[in-house]
Amino acid sequence: MTDPDVTDVDLLRKRVSAFVRDRVFPCESRLDAGGATARELREGLRAEARGAGLWALPLPDELGGGGIPLKAYASLAEAEGASDHGPAALGSAPLLDVTMLSRHGTEAIRSTYLRRLVSGDLRTCYAMTEPDTPGTEPWLTATRAQRRPGGGWRVTGRKWFVSNAADADLVTVLARTGGAAGDRDGLSLLLVPTDSPGFRVVRELPVLGATGQYEIAFDDVDVAANHLVGETGRALAIAGERLQLGRTLRALRWLGQAQRAFDLMCARATARQGARGPLADRQLVQQHVFEGLLALRTTRPLVHEAMSLVAEGRDAHVEVGLAKTAAARTLQDVADRAVQVFGAAGLGPDTPLPALFRTGRTARILDGPDEQHVSSVARRVLRSPQSRSPVTPG
Repeated sequence: MTDPDVTDVDLLRKRVSAFVRDRVFPCESRLDAGGATARELREGLRAEARGAGLWALPLPDELGGGGIPLKAYASLAEAEGASDHGPAALGSAPLLDVTMLSRHGTEAIRSTYLRRLVSGDLRTCYAMTEPDTPGTEPWLTATRAQRRPGGGWRVTGRKWFVSNAADADLVTVLARTGGAAGDRDGLSLLLVPTDSPGFRVVRELPVLGATGQYEIAFDDVDVAANHLVGETGRALAIAGERLQLGRTLRALRWLGQAQRAFDLMCARATARQGARGPLADRQLVQQHVFEGLLALRTTRPLVHEAMSLVAEGRDAHVEVGLAKTAAARTLQDVADRAVQVFGAAGLGPDTPLPALFRTGRTARILDGPDEQHVSSVARRVLRSPQSRSPVTPG
């Protein structure tokens, strides 16, 4: 698809926002619970999204997606991401995997899986972090893939904090295929069907009480030679490319959730009456509103700048680091302020604020902790004068 008209994107954003608000929000607690009921409910939402013409908007049109370019999709990602379940319900959740496998997958991978990923018939997950290895130092990966006699690989190791692993049909795993621990050129990515003998889900890892993260094991799992993703030893380059887009998408979705928390806070401030009038008349409540708005308005340009650069294939390490860190902090901050304005009601099950605050806190660790991004951005700025000035997207 060619770049859509701004007006068309704005109208599409309103439709996506309405779908998430009217159809996804009311189902969140049941979707959070997981199990057969959640799967049935999710399939119903997906059918509605297809019927509304909102399915898989950023995925390639030749594979059955909407073909919306990344730059235009940025505002839609905010709207979808207002709920953790929005991307899955609207079919954009596999964007990272479809992009990675389209660029680096073998012909066998592309012909066998891509169309089924876009249609929603298959689900994927990505396994990189390990229990005994710092997530910020993937070159220390202990999971190994050894060549089998006659071709292919045999994978052994463990991964954890793998999103949606229990329901996934395919997992992309980072494994050492050569060299010693610490060798950056000895790592490769392999696409593993989860019905392979030796693959198992070890346990669920609730994150501050929320479901969806798992520890998984590979016990001598055989993987076909044509399921290598990219070239042998080139995993970190592909993973870095994936992380650039993944961090920016997360930041956009966190913005959508921060905006949701902000809207709830404003509605509460104007509706809640006390002995001295509405909360909105209290200066300390007004300060919460001001600070929340300031955080949103200053973070949004950073995130959209990062997406523009990533979409153009330009170096965006500084911009993505700034965007990811700012969006995570903004979500935690705005959700915290909203809880404060709600009082005890903001801690209970009647609002999404506990979940939004939990996401905000975990966001400061997901895809690299704040400290990693602070150090990485600062090092680049100190050694490269050009990175100190704003970058204008082309």
